[in-house]
Amino acid sequence: MTLRRGDISSMLEVLPPFAIRVAATLRLSDHLGDGPRSAGELALATGADADALGRLLRYLCSLGLYREDAPDRFALTPAGRMLTGRSTGDLRQWLDLDGAGGRMDLALTGLLHAVRTGGPGYPAVFDRPFWDDLAADPARAVSFDELMAAKSARVVPDLAALDWSGVRHVVDVGGGVGRTLGALLRAHPHLRGTLLDRPPVAEEARRRLAEAGLAGRCAVVGGSFLTEVPAGGDAYLLFDILHNWDDETAREILGRCAAAAGPTGRVLVVEEVPADDDRNGRAMDLKMLVLFGGRQRTEAGFAALAAKAGLGAPTVRRLPCGFSVVATAGTKSRGDG
Repeated sequence: MTLRRGDISSMLEVLPPFAIRVAATLRLSDHLGDGPRSAGELALATGADADALGRLLRYLCSLGLYREDAPDRFALTPAGRMLTGRSTGDLRQWLDLDGAGGRMDLALTGLLHAVRTGGPGYPAVFDRPFWDDLAADPARAVSFDELMAAKSARVVPDLAALDWSGVRHVVDVGGGVGRTLGALLRAHPHLRGTLLDRPPVAEEARRRLAEAGLAGRCAVVGGSFLTEVPAGGDAYLLFDILHNWDDETAREILGRCAAAAGPTGRVLVVEEVPADDDRNGRAMDLKMLVLFGGRQRTEAGFAALAAKAGLGAPTVRRLPCGFSVVATAGTKSRGDG
């Protein structure tokens, strides 16, 4: 790959990502959804300073997100419409600086700390680890749940479409508020389930699963997969869990689940598994380092992790949504692997 001077200059641009995130946070595109408005009108609607907002809007016009059809009359472009709440996808939620998505982006200023230390950069920026920071702000926790719901909505239909006929009992490890497990139980009436997550999350999962009429087929356990996982399952599901952790912790989690699954069970890791040279995968790998001290693993990375856990080589099945199911067999031991 040959880079020219102009390519390097474009990579060094810092302002566009911040300006676009401010627009998303202020819901500018939503406020322009019914027609052109002035900077003053938008300032009143968003609680912003009119002069500063006008300067931001003119810069965003130069990026193509908005246009100034007449002096101080700003309107949406097709690109700007992608930042509205009525657009498809979840782009605005991820960019909102008041929410979990934008805060995760701001944590990337801790990349230098992460590279120097090999540990997460998030605490260096926000003075506490990611999960503690999330728990301290209920509104931000809700926004994170919404982001995970959007991701789950992309992946779960493909996951539910797989052949689950050989499984009787699914244990969803770190299963959040139950969206994934609930979808699997609805799609496959023969399945029973157990969900494990931190006690406050587990309580919300218990409520939602009961409202869905699934309480009779599903147990909910409040606890930590860092210490133990419920016994009795023949498939242990880890959906977007292992990439949050360093290799040693991930090895322990994987081994613990394999031991609980037993020799006839399986562990199913559902994550994005990038190719070795995939640029987006490499970017996600750095983000996982900064946020959690974790890593985004390739097929070779998962094979190495399974070997460290004393397991056989995993199989990898690509799903249409872009995620993969990495399956490993359980173990005879009931230890931590």
